[in-house]
Amino acid sequence: MSQETTASGDSQASAAADEFPLTVKDAAKFLGVSPQTVYAWVERKQIPHLRVMGRNIRFLKPELDAFRASFKQEMENE
Repeated sequence: MSQETTASGDSQASAAADEFPLTVKDAAKFLGVSPQTVYAWVERKQIPHLRVMGRNIRFLKPELDAFRASFKQEMENE
């Protein structure tokens, strides 16, 4: 296997990983906060999220990117 094949394979793998919803733990790590903070935001409906099978909470990475950008902007404006 050449390095080119490996590099494109890695980028495809990371692109595929971006398509899967994130867990609360993964979202917290991505946002740089605790899972408890993420749960609080979900309760207050402050963060875009999905409910899977009733209780499981998942997040889409593109929505978290937008949330993180707006969150940072709020912090800078204060």
